[in-house]
Amino acid sequence: MILRNMLKKKKSQEASENINNVSTEQNQKEQEQNVQAEELNNDTTTATDETTTENTEAAQPAAEEKFKAELAQANDKYLRLYAEFDNYKRRTSKERVELLQTAGREVIVSLLPVLDDFERALKAMENANDVVAVKEGVALVQNKLKHILTSKGLKEMEAKGAAFDADLHEAITNIPAPTDDLKGKVVDELEKGYLLNDKVIRFAKVVVGA
Repeated sequence: MILRNMLKKKKSQEASENINNVSTEQNQKEQEQNVQAEELNNDTTTATDETTTENTEAAQPAAEEKFKAELAQANDKYLRLYAEFDNYKRRTSKERVELLQTAGREVIVSLLPVLDDFERALKAMENANDVVAVKEGVALVQNKLKHILTSKGLKEMEAKGAAFDADLHEAITNIPAPTDDLKGKVVDELEKGYLLNDKVIRFAKVVVGA
């Protein structure tokens, strides 16, 4: 009986050892598989990193070439615009100088007939005996001159009898007003004032009633 129990116990121990050995072998195999899988993952990751690095290094020269091309194009465009603007400045400067030099050309040309009339009047006055005819001739020349200047925008000021205005008149002196209604007004006009296109080009020199 005792011997049977001892045999059973021994068989049980052997079975337990076999189970433990099998379990240990399985654990070792699983560990080996895990190590192999990890090594495979590492190899894959390393290969991926190397590929990414190679692609990045290959892309950098292409990006630099593209940037250089864009920079050259922008620089060329800037130089063209600068040259065009420089030509524009020179052209406008030349036109401005020419305009200043010929600004009065039109007026002078229109006044030449008046100058001719004065020359003819002077010649006629040398042998003239009729003063009335000379006066009429001079008056005609004056009216012609006024008409030309008026067509160019010139306008006489109507100062006498008007209220004194410092924007239009230049007071030479003050005198007692002949009547109460002329106080603070222009009593006499010593020199006519003129407007050109409604802007004062010469103040009227006046005497103001006080």
